[in-house]
Amino acid sequence: MHSNVSWELRSGKMEIRISPVTLPSEIREVARLGSEIWNEYYVSIIGQEQVDYMLDKFQSAKSVQTQIREEGYEYFLITRAGETLGYAAILEKSHEIFLSKLYLLSSERGKGIGKIFIGFLVAKAFADGFGYITLTVNKNNSGTIEAYQKMGFDIYGEVVNDIGEGFVMDDYLMLSAMMRGSN
Repeated sequence: MHSNVSWELRSGKMEIRISPVTLPSEIREVARLGSEIWNEYYVSIIGQEQVDYMLDKFQSAKSVQTQIREEGYEYFLITRAGETLGYAAILEKSHEIFLSKLYLLSSERGKGIGKIFIGFLVAKAFADGFGYITLTVNKNNSGTIEAYQKMGFDIYGEVVNDIGEGFVMDDYLMLSAMMRGSN
């Protein structure tokens, strides 16, 4: 399922490259981006203590490496003209692709990059025979919830996951409406 192929995608004047993360240097770049983005964005939503815990548990280079090599996750760097804009991670399940992560630098949000990546993911889902794209998003992350809804996702449930050390992820489950009924 994992590929070393990069994709050049364009929407209007925006062109991005989506490249699979395979090398140790790319894994370190994902961890660096995770730290920058999470500390800038998520502290106001979940607090610094939980951000620090989640970065160590889910976004450290060691954790990302384990997710790729042992858990089946595919990570992608998103770049434009050689500049890293963000990253994403997916996990293919029996009938769905789970979008585990899609994080962009603050300077790149609202420019349509997420929409291009979702278009890439929809095309991948159709080509590979998956019926759905699902994701989770923090219930207090209203801007991201609204962005996903504009891209065709609907809330279909809620989940609270205990992630240890007294922390939980309190999320909405979202499903790509454009994929419904295709499997």
